[in-house]
Amino acid sequence: MKIEKLAPAFKDYLWGGVKLREVYGKKCGFDKVAESWELSTHPAGQSVICGGEFDGMALGDYVKQMGAAAVGRNCERFENFPVLIKFIDAKEPLSIQVHPSDQYALEVEKEYGKTEMWYVMDCEPGASLYFGVNREVSREEFAGRIADNTLLEVLNKVDVHPGDVFFIESGTIHAIGGGILICEIQQNSNCTYRVYDYGRIGADGKPRKLHVEKALEVSRLTPSDTEDKQGAEEKIPGGSVKLLATCPYFTTRRYKVEGQVCLKLDGSTFASIVVTEGQGQVSCQENQVPFTTADSLFVPAQSKDVVITGPCTAVVTTVE
Repeated sequence: MKIEKLAPAFKDYLWGGVKLREVYGKKCGFDKVAESWELSTHPAGQSVICGGEFDGMALGDYVKQMGAAAVGRNCERFENFPVLIKFIDAKEPLSIQVHPSDQYALEVEKEYGKTEMWYVMDCEPGASLYFGVNREVSREEFAGRIADNTLLEVLNKVDVHPGDVFFIESGTIHAIGGGILICEIQQNSNCTYRVYDYGRIGADGKPRKLHVEKALEVSRLTPSDTEDKQGAEEKIPGGSVKLLATCPYFTTRRYKVEGQVCLKLDGSTFASIVVTEGQGQVSCQENQVPFTTADSLFVPAQSKDVVITGPCTAVVTTVE
């Protein structure tokens, strides 16, 4: 099976910037390019295959047509394709938000919950984000602080730097701060409860909707586990590899490719390759696909020996 290059779906949320177009070369006519959904079968925005036999086909249709040969045996435990990967350019802060667990989301929203990880690609000096609460907070205090605009006082504020990784389990209060550009790997869900939004006005001229009651039901109001769970940088032929995060939904590694690095696929999982820096090509027995910074490639599970040729840095996601 052939490696497929993907074209993203775009979102123009009001907090977005222009770096995805002006720095990373994304072809999008929106004034603000807040997100590009680089690997997505979600109905709210699907990636599209770019070039080759399946040119113009939505990734979800490709997955349905090709089945386990494309996604791998490990995806059989999921009802739907399990992963969604996006670039997020937060020129301004995102709302304070929380995502529900699978159990709650399936009961209430009829879709899965959302655990995610962030890989910081770029940020302005002094940029920060919110990750959980800084002390135990009761539901009553939480609700009161939302109402009187003091919620930020009990959130865990963290300074960020390029290369930082944050693993955000469902139920964790969080928000990306202004001046940060990340690659987000997440469950295939678009279920978000907005808790606090700085009083901002939406495109309709009204304050954006909050979901306080639902957020109170799903939020973890004790300090989150913020310990760094990344693996050590390991030298491999042609470069190095580092585990960024692993969970039942996805496993993500960063490869720094100096020459050529080989990925061995045995039919158990697909591989998503998102290039965060550099240029080169990805090849298998069936084809080779050139890439540059911010490109996204889908590698079918049956591709066997896959070679990444750099120099480049790539975020590679599988299901293990």
